[in-house]
Amino acid sequence: MKPALHILTGYTAVGKTSLSLGWAKKNNAEILSCDSLLFYRGMNIGTAKPAAKEMAEIPHHMIDIRNVNEQYSISEYLKKVREIVAAIQARGRQVLVVGGSGFYLNAFFAPVVDELELKSEALKRIDEQFENQPLEDSLAELSSLNPDGLGGLDTANPRRVLKAWLRCVATGKPILQLMEEFAAQAGAFDGYDKYLLVLERPREQLERRVRLRVDQMIEAGLIEEVKKLLELGILENPSAASAIGYRETIACLKGDAGIENLADDIAQNTRKLLKKQRTWFKKFIPQEAILDVSSLDLLPDDWCFVPAKK
Repeated sequence: MKPALHILTGYTAVGKTSLSLGWAKKNNAEILSCDSLLFYRGMNIGTAKPAAKEMAEIPHHMIDIRNVNEQYSISEYLKKVREIVAAIQARGRQVLVVGGSGFYLNAFFAPVVDELELKSEALKRIDEQFENQPLEDSLAELSSLNPDGLGGLDTANPRRVLKAWLRCVATGKPILQLMEEFAAQAGAFDGYDKYLLVLERPREQLERRVRLRVDQMIEAGLIEEVKKLLELGILENPSAASAIGYRETIACLKGDAGIENLADDIAQNTRKLLKKQRTWFKKFIPQEAILDVSSLDLLPDDWCFVPAKK
């Protein structure tokens, strides 16, 4: 019998934290975060990080493990997570993975390609060249390295074009070969039975919860939190500095946006995120794995999780 992972995700502000705590208590589980912003110390209010009291009730893992000016790669995450999962299960407890960061969440189901470090001068030159020329010119450079085609690469996405170009140069291999090799890789948790649950609420209810959360964050001291994070070097970590709630507050503190519009700006950008999440869930998540929790205070027992296909 394979070891099991229960994986709980859902929309921003849907109520993952409170509902996960209830399920973990009932099912002898420890919580493993796959929310990439919860890794960072000091990012508390803007991430709606679980409170110290909540984390004292149920063991939580992968929260507050990095300073805000330190980036954290997916390979580092997976290496640590595999150790934690093994330790939890050795204690005879269940693992409940909780979070909404798609890239990290997907790492439980499929192999992932880590960020490429720009160590060589050649890669650094490409990175600089990409920043200083039109996307069409970069595409032409990439196409010259791939005479057999780009394998369905999203050529309208500059970030994907740059990553493909860098990886082709770093490995000396064309995209089609890299895709074949990637498809043959094993995932980090292929040896586990995975059970998935995605939480949702009606759109209007989610948007009301978003607005309430934003107002509560600002009242709780989001602006002061961001001031401290700026002193601690958050701008050295683009992933953290660009997170919703933080980038808008940073813009206000730099004088690039009005403080009077801060709550509206954060709420608007969060609604845009909800729209993207809705599209992603509809495309990739089976309907039977989605649970409307608009009238629930506690999750049902095991049956609400469904076997994941990957």
